Amino acid sequence: MCRFPISYFQSNSESISNGICIILALVSVKLYTSFDFNCPCLPQYNKLYSLGVMIVPPIILFFLGVLVNRHTGVMMDEWMRPTGNRSKNPAVVKYLFSAMLQRALLAPMVWILVTLLDGKIFICAFSVSVDPGLFSGLDVIKIMAKVPCKEDVIFRNSSFRKAVSRYVRCYSQAVGWSILLFLIVLGALGRLIKPCFDDHATFLQTRYWSNYLDVEQKLFDETCVLHARDFARKCVVLFFEDMREDTVLRLPHPPFITNSREKWEDEEEERLHGISKQEQLDQLLCKWYYSKPELDVTRIAHRPRSCVTWEDRDGKTLYSDV
Repeated sequence: MCRFPISYFQSNSESISNGICIILALVSVKLYTSFDFNCPCLPQYNKLYSLGVMIVPPIILFFLGVLVNRHTGVMMDEWMRPTGNRSKNPAVVKYLFSAMLQRALLAPMVWILVTLLDGKIFICAFSVSVDPGLFSGLDVIKIMAKVPCKEDVIFRNSSFRKAVSRYVRCYSQAVGWSILLFLIVLGALGRLIKPCFDDHATFLQTRYWSNYLDVEQKLFDETCVLHARDFARKCVVLFFEDMREDTVLRLPHPPFITNSREKWEDEEEERLHGISKQEQLDQLLCKWYYSKPELDVTRIAHRPRSCVTWEDRDGKTLYSDV
């Protein structure tokens, strides 16, 4: 019973992409909690440093999400390939781009939300922007810049720093919860309203062909690996056979061994699909890239079937498997 879900997650690229994106999101939380943030406590550097910590890691996480997402490669292959015998479907490329973008944005959004709900970076960035008259008669910008530094001598036994920190942290958490609420409401509305405006049949077609492109690429890669293994084995065997000195052994040779050898050679030739030279392989790979086969398998579905008929000497049918 457990093997089916495991095989499903191993073979389903969408599930694998979702799992990778969730792992990146968890990694972003772990990175932030283990990151020792130290505010410069200088008016000219507080905001620059804080916004850098809040923006640069999400950008890195976003491009990392794009890099590890399989939809990225499938989308670019479909977008850049020559038309050839198969027409391009812009809806499929759009669907793949949307799926890639949604997954790549998960980890950056988690990082931004965690920083806002924690509030330390927001306090460092915007403590200078708080009006000190709200808390005391002080109006010195340098004092406001030192609010994030609780160990500073200025704020010993003073409630001023705590008051300003609470004030700015409230703004930070309000922004964070607002963004989270907006994303949840936006996602819920998208799930509810989208079926009213989109043709579900068209969506199913787009989803099917996007999955088809992914599966086709996988099968092509697997077939190339198998064919390359058989081709390499044949080349290695031929190399060592050429190095071997010719010897003549006159021994009785049972016929069944000859038949088994011929059968093995026939099976090997069948696996190589008649391709025995590098030029043939290069031409075949170029043909796949520049003119992929049409999405029409009627020739395979209706290919002729060989039938065997036994007749006597007079031509009369004795038995037929037709």
